[in-house]
Amino acid sequence: MMNRIKKYQKTIFVIFLLCAMFFAGRGLGYLMHGLGLSAGAGINSVGSSHISASENWGLGGYGDGVKPTGIASAEELKKYDAYFVGEGEEKVIYLTFDAGYENGNTEPILDALKKHQAPATFFVVGHYLESAPELVKRMVEEGHTIGIHCNNHDYKQLYKSVDSYLEDFQKAYDAVYEVTGVEAKLFRFPGGSVNAYNKTVGAEIIKKMTENGYIYFDWNASLEDAVKQSAPEALIQNAVSS
Repeated sequence: MMNRIKKYQKTIFVIFLLCAMFFAGRGLGYLMHGLGLSAGAGINSVGSSHISASENWGLGGYGDGVKPTGIASAEELKKYDAYFVGEGEEKVIYLTFDAGYENGNTEPILDALKKHQAPATFFVVGHYLESAPELVKRMVEEGHTIGIHCNNHDYKQLYKSVDSYLEDFQKAYDAVYEVTGVEAKLFRFPGGSVNAYNKTVGAEIIKKMTENGYIYFDWNASLEDAVKQSAPEALIQNAVSS
């Protein structure tokens, strides 16, 4: 009987000791956090390295409508070939083209992109794949990205229903794969993801396409190159002022 009591006493003592160690550790952690120290700060031993506060990576300053900030600096992240967000002061233009009908402009565009080593994304239409397959192949060969625009650029038919859109997309997807061997993952809605023709089906289309692993890209700046008699100088100004 006495042995059993002693056994229980030892068990209770061990549990009490573990709880005390746990709460002591939590208290020390809060104290170090309040002092701006990180776990292991100042420790240098075999098999471990000094951990500075700057290496405590994570998110900060985020919320609805607020751009998150990284605790580690851009210079710190570069040492590990990593990045958190782009530099806010740097302006970057991502070139995208909706390739619907070839009228002789694509080849000089590709020449210019090659000369300046500027990659772009081309969202192609079914008609373009049929009429200019060699140009689409060249896009791929020169490192550009191919995305899907549509097969038939008829808004009323395209956005008649979710199924009509998915059917049209599949035709364009198959055509891209047949011409280039590319399994396209990017697509652009004709008229944009929100337009007068897809009000009732747009959200469901996005849901279905996302579930199938596709990503849509709208645009937030336009050179207005589709207008008549557009001058190169005006297009450049449209770009830099966006």
